[in-house]
Amino acid sequence: MKKLVLYLDTSVFGGFFDFEFKDDTMLLFERITNKEFDIMYSDLVQNELQGAPEKVKKLVKNIAEDSMKYVETSQEAFDLANQYIVEDVVGKTSLADCLHIVMASIHNANILVSWNYKHIVNVQRIIGYNSVNIKAGYKQLDIRSPKELIYHED
Repeated sequence: MKKLVLYLDTSVFGGFFDFEFKDDTMLLFERITNKEFDIMYSDLVQNELQGAPEKVKKLVKNIAEDSMKYVETSQEAFDLANQYIVEDVVGKTSLADCLHIVMASIHNANILVSWNYKHIVNVQRIIGYNSVNIKAGYKQLDIRSPKELIYHED
């Protein structure tokens, strides 16, 4: 079976060091280190992490290069992100969140992973994003929190 491709938004990297999200994020990164997933990493995440502490940036460097695909934003990405806003999936201030959704969508990630429950991992917004995606000719995107991608063993 082909490995799933996960697009990790910036919140996942920060979650590794956040008290509330740390345990589940560490378990997800353990699976990533074991090469159970391929990772999609965008210039958007790279730019958002520029001001992050070194320990957060180091997480990116620790992902095996042969497991990572780098993607860049384009006019196509901005056009689709703006369509989410035009169709009231989210407000104008959520353009960066929209761009994460778009990057995962247009580059065919299997799952976008985020800790952002307000604008991304939110069932009503997911329905809205996918409605716009389908109208624009893109596939539906599965959106999950790291908690949903870890094993819970008895």
